[in-house]
Amino acid sequence: MSTHLLLFWTFFKISLFSIGGGYNMIPLMQHEVVAHAWLTAERFLDVLAVSEITPGPVAVNLATFAGYQVAGIPGALVATVGVCLPGGLLLLALGAV
Repeated sequence: MSTHLLLFWTFFKISLFSIGGGYNMIPLMQHEVVAHAWLTAERFLDVLAVSEITPGPVAVNLATFAGYQVAGIPGALVATVGVCLPGGLLLLALGAV
């Protein structure tokens, strides 16, 4: 599986199965990112710190910065879409009902 597809699928799953907001996603993101050896635990904490001081939702910022560290700008875009898509699809489905 390509790196971009794996990035998308990983962040899609994290967003789909995390309930309670961005801060509840952080432990699962850390586990997945470190398990795939995309970032070390120390580097993840650095990315988390930057994500918290950057304006915007922490989960989206974290996915964007982690994706960028793994695969540059395309990785950042793929990870961001992956983390935002489940919520967007859910809102569209509920809006249609």
